[in-house]
Amino acid sequence: MSVIFDMELGMDHSVLKNVIFDQHEIIKAFHIVEREYEFDLNANYVVVGLRRAGKSTLLYKVARDLTASGVEWNQIIYINFEDERLDGFTLQDFNDILSVQAELSSKKGWFFFDEIQNVDGWEKFARRMADSKEHVFITGSNAKMLSSEIEERLGGRFLTKYVTPYNFREFLAAKNVDYSEKSISATKAGGLIRREFEEYFYFGGFPESLEHKDKRGYVSSVYQKILLGDIASRNNIRNNMGLKLLIKKIAEAVKDEVSYSKLYNVLKTVGVNISKDSVIDYTDYAQTSYLIFPVRNYFSKFVEKETTPKYYFNDNGLLNLFLVKEETRLLENLVALSLWNKFGGDLYFLRSKNFDVDFFVEEDGTLYQAAWSLKNISDNRETDSLVLAAKTMKEARRFVIITYEEENSLQIDGIQIEVLPVWKWLINLN
Repeated sequence: MSVIFDMELGMDHSVLKNVIFDQHEIIKAFHIVEREYEFDLNANYVVVGLRRAGKSTLLYKVARDLTASGVEWNQIIYINFEDERLDGFTLQDFNDILSVQAELSSKKGWFFFDEIQNVDGWEKFARRMADSKEHVFITGSNAKMLSSEIEERLGGRFLTKYVTPYNFREFLAAKNVDYSEKSISATKAGGLIRREFEEYFYFGGFPESLEHKDKRGYVSSVYQKILLGDIASRNNIRNNMGLKLLIKKIAEAVKDEVSYSKLYNVLKTVGVNISKDSVIDYTDYAQTSYLIFPVRNYFSKFVEKETTPKYYFNDNGLLNLFLVKEETRLLENLVALSLWNKFGGDLYFLRSKNFDVDFFVEEDGTLYQAAWSLKNISDNRETDSLVLAAKTMKEARRFVIITYEEENSLQIDGIQIEVLPVWKWLINLN
């Protein structure tokens, strides 16, 4: 059904009520997995992140928790702006939502606006709601919602909650797998955890992927929606082939520093008709859709930091769509995204004339190397670089090598180096 509009009366309230009531039934019936996010119910939130990461489900949980604490369902105004019944919804129509809320309940409403970026000028209404002391939760899949311009328009009235696909603990919890210290140590339970990790390693943590037998097919469908919807359609890109090949080349370059010039030259070499400006724009769009994120060299000057980062994907399943037997890249990507989700802009890599370290967390001074195995490595790159960094960087305080399954403790030139299997490290990464 299409939404009904009247130039004078605005939006048909009966349609809006049906949208709200239908959403109530969806929320009541939805199976919710506990996730590691908390909300202050005295604050307003903008919830952002990758498509299908579970943003809406988090708001479902907030709504259910509210009703469990005594809030009535008629006070819950949940609007999903991807509902086709809301096609044509404009900024002015938000007033009808307020009218409908008043019709449904004389008590204060709790407002949940899902994928609100589909409404031009939404931030004006959001700010007015916050100024009126309303309870507002907003989701969106476009990182431009976090631009300095929009943050300025919201005037500091909203907190930002960045949501990612499941981390490994959440993935295990969704499968009802015990990951307590006792289970990790038990032979049978530990083996189960490692088997589940293999799925997580290759297919990622999209919550709905757990329900699909063809996990690669599901992840591929999510990627197509990100590529064609969140990136191409939203930014009016006509050169879809250039965009697709750019993302592919970024995936193949995970672990490596990549400049716009390098990407441009690689694409030109394979015959792609694309300008350097488009390479810059498309790469930016891939970031603003949360498909990829940059990690920069701690030692680089500002311009070099911004123009020659390493790029990683926000889910291993997405990266694995482009790779064939590239486990070392998948391992480094998983370490990168796990650290990025925890530390954000405090995450760097280290590259100097003397040493090369995969990751450095400025906040706690930890240096990380990602290595599939330390067996049969003749050049000792991982350990030598950590030792050199330890001797030259006063900021360096802890040294860790993440492997696929090896665990050890090394003492080299007075430097203690922890060697941890990635699955165990992920469980303990609080």
